[in-house]
Amino acid sequence: MSTIETLAQKLAVDTLKVQDASGEERLYVEVGQVLGAASQSLEEAFLTEMRVRLAERKAREFLNKKVAALQAQLETRAET
Repeated sequence: MSTIETLAQKLAVDTLKVQDASGEERLYVEVGQVLGAASQSLEEAFLTEMRVRLAERKAREFLNKKVAALQAQLETRAET
């Protein structure tokens, strides 16, 4: 892993922590703008990390809801 990838990964993790704690859903956009002024390469790597991590969260949320719905169906069938 390159230095840029490593830094982008760590920054994405930290940004998500602050974003979750503060409730600012678009904080990563502001961080990206700060990065863009200093390093476009790091900005691109960071935004990619953020998009991937946010997409994974959405997919995991979808799967968790799907599993909960399936469990509820199974419980309903078992009760009848």
